[in-house]
Amino acid sequence: MTTIQRTFVLLLIALLLVLIYFLQPILAPFLTGIVLGYLGDPLVDRLEAIRINRTIGVLIVFLVFGAVLTTGLLVILPMIARELSALIRDIPAFILWLQETASPWLVANFGVDPFDVDFDSIATQVKDNWQQAGGVVGSIIAKVTASGFAFLGTLGIVGLTPVVAFYLMRDWDDILLRIREMVPRDIEPFVVQVCNECDEVLGAFLRGQLLIMFLLGCVYALGLYIVGLDLAILIGMLAGLASIVPYLGFFVGIIAAAVAAMFQFHDMTFLLYVAIVFGLGQALEGWVLTPWLVGEKIGLHPVAVIFAVLAGGQLFGFVGVLLALPAAAVVMVFIRHLHNSYLKSQYYEKPVEGEAE
Repeated sequence: MTTIQRTFVLLLIALLLVLIYFLQPILAPFLTGIVLGYLGDPLVDRLEAIRINRTIGVLIVFLVFGAVLTTGLLVILPMIARELSALIRDIPAFILWLQETASPWLVANFGVDPFDVDFDSIATQVKDNWQQAGGVVGSIIAKVTASGFAFLGTLGIVGLTPVVAFYLMRDWDDILLRIREMVPRDIEPFVVQVCNECDEVLGAFLRGQLLIMFLLGCVYALGLYIVGLDLAILIGMLAGLASIVPYLGFFVGIIAAAVAAMFQFHDMTFLLYVAIVFGLGQALEGWVLTPWLVGEKIGLHPVAVIFAVLAGGQLFGFVGVLLALPAAAVVMVFIRHLHNSYLKSQYYEKPVEGEAE
């Protein structure tokens, strides 16, 4: 690549980052649509290979995705709703347990009583400031109204996701062809090679990691259900979702399950059972699922993954979290190419002064 071409590419990347920063409130449905289009394109291509019209193939893939999602929601949501109802019903008992068990332990070991609250003082302050109640109520109503409009706006944006996904999935190959035709001819082979490597990495990450998250959620939920935990499905699915970041699902799940087990059983033995469940899940992820479904294609160290997610969230909010790992995986492809180019460069191979030739 010439200096002008490199400058042009860097300017495009900078412009893209600026656009992401300013447009992040509306990018979620488009990013989700791109992900769905990317995941569904291989299936549509296979249907097209057996002489099925591409638009019909997209509809078939949409129906399959919708059927799987609907089935999952119909099966999981009622169980989670029952667990949430039980959790809400048990809140008074939970508070009583905290007061009778957790609070004395904290006082004895740390000298801190989280329930040392002067309710008479709170009541006095409420009486002294009752005149401001009207203003507070008005403020609350204003916020609720604004939240309602925000919710309607969010609902409209979410409704765009299937529309974006449908058109992208239908026109995916044409879009890629037009982009390829715009690439300068002298660097086209290199760009195609890098894009193919990025495609391999992203495919391994998206398809593999999403499947790992789902399987881990099922393993955790099943294990906690066998232990007898009332919130097994809720905690298991939460741990599975958090598994997009290495070890985060493990720590989130085991802490939540340990607290729930102590509240439900009041027996330290069940903490061992919880530890066994999450230990087996972590071993299954590290020794079986990740090598089998993802392998070493991504090439991201766990610390790099954590940094990428935190940096993406800090820079671009929720959109940044969604983009962090795919972007980091693509960056790793370029870093590997730069590393190989450096090892082949004259600068690297140039002998040190005074060294024998």
